[in-house]
Amino acid sequence: MNVGIVQNTYSGITNGKGALQSARLSSDTEKFNDLIGRMQAQNEGRGTLSSNQIAEAGRLNGEYTTGYKGAFSLEADKEALPTGAAVNQANPNVKPSKIDKTSKLYESALELEGYFVKQMLSAMRKTVAKAYDADFATQTYEDMLYDEYATALTKNAGFGLADQIYLSLV
Repeated sequence: MNVGIVQNTYSGITNGKGALQSARLSSDTEKFNDLIGRMQAQNEGRGTLSSNQIAEAGRLNGEYTTGYKGAFSLEADKEALPTGAAVNQANPNVKPSKIDKTSKLYESALELEGYFVKQMLSAMRKTVAKAYDADFATQTYEDMLYDEYATALTKNAGFGLADQIYLSLV
């Protein structure tokens, strides 16, 4: 079969749009190559990054939760009084200690409290009857949503468990 006949037949089928598509593809290819060139030029002399340079210490690369880092950053947070259950100490003669809510120790205590809150929410979630069978993706995203609920509750509800943990470790 003659190649010229195939090309003419093809352009007859596409109503001459083949040249337009080819021009768009060529333009897109040029733009992409230009972008790659600019990215490589920006990275000259930098080398590659390791995962510990990308992720914060103690967090996985690509972790999807908001976490507790920077939850408390005011000057008043450096000498905060305990909240929640930590206020009700067993010995009334003990003066309540101050808590440095900006410290790494308090951040770790918040993570532990968040784990307990997540367990509580998971147990509560199991009691809810569902009208449908959730697929794997739905279950995954629902679990991620409850992780964020636990994080938000831990930061804002004032349960005081993190305060008790912090005071027992200081």
